[in-house]
Amino acid sequence: MKWDEKPYHSLNYEMHRRYGEKVYRLTLNGGMTCPNRDGTLGEGGCIFCSAGGSGDFAASPSLSIRSQIQAQKAMIRQKRPVRLFIAYFQAYTNTYAPVEYLEKIFTEAIEDPEIVALSIATRPDCLPPDVLALLEKLNRIKPVWVELGLQTMHQETALFIRRGYPLKCFEKAAADLRERRIEVIVHVILYLPGETEEQMLQTIHYLNKAGIQGIKLQLLHILKGTDLAEAYLREPFFIPSQEEYVDMVIKCAEHLDPSIVIHRLTGDGPADLLVAPKWTLQKRTVLNALHSAFRQKGTWQGKYFVKLFSDKGGTINV
Repeated sequence: MKWDEKPYHSLNYEMHRRYGEKVYRLTLNGGMTCPNRDGTLGEGGCIFCSAGGSGDFAASPSLSIRSQIQAQKAMIRQKRPVRLFIAYFQAYTNTYAPVEYLEKIFTEAIEDPEIVALSIATRPDCLPPDVLALLEKLNRIKPVWVELGLQTMHQETALFIRRGYPLKCFEKAAADLRERRIEVIVHVILYLPGETEEQMLQTIHYLNKAGIQGIKLQLLHILKGTDLAEAYLREPFFIPSQEEYVDMVIKCAEHLDPSIVIHRLTGDGPADLLVAPKWTLQKRTVLNALHSAFRQKGTWQGKYFVKLFSDKGGTINV
C-alpha cells in the first residue's frame, strides 16, 4: 500500500486522503487538571508527568479557546500557508470537568470553520455517560477523536508508572467510544523501566485487536521535577540510544495493523526540563533516521501483521 511515499500509514497521508491537503494541529488548553493529581486517585500524577501535565507545548489556559486558536493559527501561518486545522485539547485530562463546561469549550473550537476535527486527550476512567453523550453529539457535527493514554498493556508496569486504572477500564472506554463511532487514538510509551522488547511488541499486538484507529509512539522522557527523574537520578535505568529506539519503532510498525494511522513516531520534551535522553531534542534528526532505516531495511507497517479468520466468521488480528 502507498502511504504518502512513506512505508507507514502516516497522519499526513490520512489527512490528505480525507481533506485533500495538509492539516495542522492546534494545541489547546481547557484549564483542567487530572484525577491522578488532585487527590481523587493520587496527587503526583503518573510518574513521568511534568507540571504541565503532558501539555508543555499547549497554549495558555488564561486565554479563551477562540483566542488560543487565533494565536496559534497566526504563528503557524508565519511559516507556511495553511487552511485547515485540528483542535487538539492536550494538557492534563480534557474530559475531567462538568459536561456543561466541556460542551462550551469544545463547541467553541469546532465552530471555527477552519477546524476539521476535534481531538481530545483524556483518561479512560474520565468518560462518564454524560460526557460520552456529548462527544457523540459533537461527532455528528465534526469528527471527534479521543486520545487515551494507555502507555502499556502490562499491569506491573502500569502500577510502577502510577497509571491509576486497570486494563479493563481502557477496554470499556474504547468500546464505548467505538459504539458511538468516535475514533480512538492510543498513546504508547516505549522503553518504560523494566519492559523488554517482547513486552513492547505484546502491547502492539494487543492494540491490533482493540478496534482502535490511531496510535502515538513515543520514547519515555525523563523530565525535571517528576518522580521518574528522582528515581532515575537515584538509580539510573536503561535508556536506549537513538539507534536502539529507531530499531524498536520499526519493529512495532512491522507488527502493527496497516489500517491503524500512526500519529506520531517520536516526541520531544521541553529542552529546559529534559534530563534524558538528550538526543530526543533533535526531533527532525530522529525522524530522518527512522525514515532512512525503513528504506535501508526494505520494510513497512504491517509486514508481520496477519489477519486470521475465526471459526465464528469474524477475524482475529495477530
